Amino acid sequence: MNRHLRITVLVSAALSAGLFMTACQGTGNPVAQGGGSSAKAGSADPKGSAGGSSSSPSTSSPSSSSSSSSSTSSGGGSATSGGGGSTTSSSGAGDKTGYGQGCGANDISWSTRTETQAGGYILVIAKAKPGITCVLPGGLPTVAFGSDGTQAKNAEQVAGDPITLRAGVTAYAGVKPKTTKGNAGKQLSEIILSIGNSDPNPVSLKVGTIVVDQPIVTDWHTSASQAVPFGGTDQ
Repeated sequence: MNRHLRITVLVSAALSAGLFMTACQGTGNPVAQGGGSSAKAGSADPKGSAGGSSSSPSTSSPSSSSSSSSSTSSGGGSATSGGGGSTTSSSGAGDKTGYGQGCGANDISWSTRTETQAGGYILVIAKAKPGITCVLPGGLPTVAFGSDGTQAKNAEQVAGDPITLRAGVTAYAGVKPKTTKGNAGKQLSEIILSIGNSDPNPVSLKVGTIVVDQPIVTDWHTSASQAVPFGGTDQ
């Protein structure tokens, strides 16, 4: 009986141990499966706050960089265009000293010729030097004779319009050195001409031997026929 009892106790203990191990394995599997499921959910969910936060900068960064690059490029183009514009008007082939400004005597190529109309006068011919565009003011040029600075008076009652000198445009003024009768006057061979009394660079033009007495000069004109200085001995 004692032996049978011991066997029964041992069998019961063995069964109890087996059931305990089975129970432990049953509880362990769900935990392991739950952990695996949680890990998969964490890695596979692209809309999670952590996942969205980390993926958003990486997807938007190229776009932002492209936009910034495009803006910089556009701004650079604008600056280049403006600079280009600034560079073309101030240097190189586009350089035009005195462009749009009032003419000075040194901006002009001068020539003269003697005319017989109106008792004889000197036609002054003015052309802008190559590459220069400048404005002759309305009114007469300043014309002086000899060392004493005898100055020609206006032959016209109304001042003319300003004339823009540039390639293809010529201005004319008529100078009559003598408006008196008789032999009075002084003999000279050149005239001193400037664009107004404040012109710092007057020019001296050879005109041959002339007799000067109470000279007159017309305003600037774009036609030689309009620059005839009537007055004095021609009337």
